[in-house]
Amino acid sequence: MRFSQYSWTFVSCLLALIHPGNGAAIKDISAEVGHHIIYSYPGIQPPAQLTTLIEQGKVGGIIIFGENVADNLSAIIDAFQDTYKQSVLYPGSPLLILTDQEGGEVRRLSGGPISSAKQIGQSTDPSNAAKKSGSDAAAALGADHLNGNLAPVLDIYRQAGNFIDESGRSYGNTSSIVSTCASAFIETQQGAGFIATAKHFPGLGAAAAGQNTDEEPVTINLSVDELRYVDEAPYSKAISAGIDMVMTSWALYPALDSKYPSGLSRTWVQDELRERLGFKGVTITDAIEAGALQAFGDDPSRAILAGQAGMDIILASGRNVTQGEAIYDSLLAALNDGSLSSGEFSQGTDRILSLRRKLS
Repeated sequence: MRFSQYSWTFVSCLLALIHPGNGAAIKDISAEVGHHIIYSYPGIQPPAQLTTLIEQGKVGGIIIFGENVADNLSAIIDAFQDTYKQSVLYPGSPLLILTDQEGGEVRRLSGGPISSAKQIGQSTDPSNAAKKSGSDAAAALGADHLNGNLAPVLDIYRQAGNFIDESGRSYGNTSSIVSTCASAFIETQQGAGFIATAKHFPGLGAAAAGQNTDEEPVTINLSVDELRYVDEAPYSKAISAGIDMVMTSWALYPALDSKYPSGLSRTWVQDELRERLGFKGVTITDAIEAGALQAFGDDPSRAILAGQAGMDIILASGRNVTQGEAIYDSLLAALNDGSLSSGEFSQGTDRILSLRRKLS
């Protein structure tokens, strides 16, 4: 007897019910891929193509930059979410709508935090100042209907005026002050119902002035002991505080991996962050188009490498909707040809959707 396509679909579904452990092997993995990609767009008015991709379930979230901010931003975001709810692949939880609302010079939205991380760390009461900044960030996010923040920065600066200090983005030059302030920010912002993100793991605090991974490769030659007991110390406290997401660095850290930058390295993502530090939440890359990755092919190729390293979410922040769509296609192809583990990928999907359900 010949089986029609519909007969085989029925049998597959029946097998999944009888043998749920085999579900990952036979389910349509394409339904998961969109959850793993954050898109971006240029200017104030999003292109119609982005709406179409949301309808198709190919978008997991959107990052908002200053150029996207206008009086109608909240209405645009509401329209994104309403469109997503009509998608056949809508999972019952909202798109992630993220921005960088660190404080000081790095603020995309109107509102706080007005003080920079450095000013908070140097204040007379850093813990309470950090709590206030977390509350101010949550208020700014809520006013424009965003639900997540790519902050706080956990980098520990080594020299005054170096890359992370020149804009006041670091709370200080000791693990203690950074741990105290970052955890206070995280607890306050997440307590208000908004996602927080600890970045840039394992740390960019030793990058010299001008060493910007957005523009060029950066190597940080610190020992394993210094990385673990200085730079990673704030992450231990942030994990204890229940941090939702961790963003990895694009710097190279030869002490543990001399080939791949942190966000492309299984050693850093799986062995160090997940196994040694015990992080169970969602990982997100820094900008996939970063100049630091010039040796690793185009954006879709980099996304596959990040997925193989164990990264959950790819940040496509080039202000070009086709960038995210190309990454979607590359991840799907890699899953279909076995270049990416469907089992690991599905575990990442579970982590992403578990996080998003907190926002429902």
